Amino acid sequence: MEKFLTEQEATELRLQHRKEKDGRTRDRIKAVLLFHKGWSYKQIAEALLLDEETISKHIREYREEKKLRIVTGGSESKLSSAQSEELMEHLTNHTYAKVIDICEHVKEQYCVEYTVPGMTSWLKNNGFSFIKPHGVPAKADPEKQKQFIAEYEELKKETPENEPILFCDAVHPTMATKTSYGWIKKGTRKIIKTTGSRTRMNIIGAINLATMDISKKSDCKTVNSEEIGKFFDIVRDKYKDAPKIHIILDNSGYNKSAKTKEYAEKRGIVLHFLPTHSPNLNPIERLWKVINERERNNRFFHSPKEFREAIENFFQITWNTIADSMKSRINDKFHVNSTT
Repeated sequence: MEKFLTEQEATELRLQHRKEKDGRTRDRIKAVLLFHKGWSYKQIAEALLLDEETISKHIREYREEKKLRIVTGGSESKLSSAQSEELMEHLTNHTYAKVIDICEHVKEQYCVEYTVPGMTSWLKNNGFSFIKPHGVPAKADPEKQKQFIAEYEELKKETPENEPILFCDAVHPTMATKTSYGWIKKGTRKIIKTTGSRTRMNIIGAINLATMDISKKSDCKTVNSEEIGKFFDIVRDKYKDAPKIHIILDNSGYNKSAKTKEYAEKRGIVLHFLPTHSPNLNPIERLWKVINERERNNRFFHSPKEFREAIENFFQITWNTIADSMKSRINDKFHVNSTT
């Protein structure tokens, strides 16, 4: 594939990427640099979690106009990077049903006026979608969650680099068609074949946030203490030289059983338990969502074999491509759940 950058241009773009604070501009720079290296639109789109049409547009605009920065609709005075970050945090904590209300908030808070189409564009460009909010367990205890976060930060601070810290959980994806929101042309009705098949996989997994490496056991007939013990063997084999391995997991019965604790102790694994009703404190929960987005949402499987191959394909191929780009989504920047 044609290399359309000079070495000087490529070097300057890399330097700009390091200094650039706006995530969308960084994505444009990465798209240009990866295209220069010979990546296809499809490969770049998968790596950056964008669509091929957007990547094509980024490349074309750089070729024709040297354009890297996004200009949003609305007024001449736009939000600064700091204001955008502040607004994104505000929208994360406050749910608006109407875009016009967000426009009013921005006008009041920053004296910047946006049209509804302009603000809608801003929302889409910054990763917001019009979807249902996520329910929070009514029994979640904010104080215990804060205590866990403090203890976890202390664990990270005191744990040597050669002792990995993993977040662990079990998941049970099914072959049943999982319909989900998607961008569909107005005035059309998109049909997706569905199946109610109860075929499912029982997967035990753990993620190392420092390296984004995943350990998993996907052939479990069920999830119990014996299978957890076999999973611990997989983890220990992965981190052979680690004096200790720290695993953080929830309070499921099989996680806290005497057998599981015995298996862990024999393998040099230290177990740390999350507060009850606190999936928000387990980053691997977000990994399960990514699997659904990539392999299950709005997809019809013709056979159990096709279903299982899709899930395995995610772990063996897809994750290696997208892991680095997932750091902003799957991380330990925890939010305390509260029903108040």
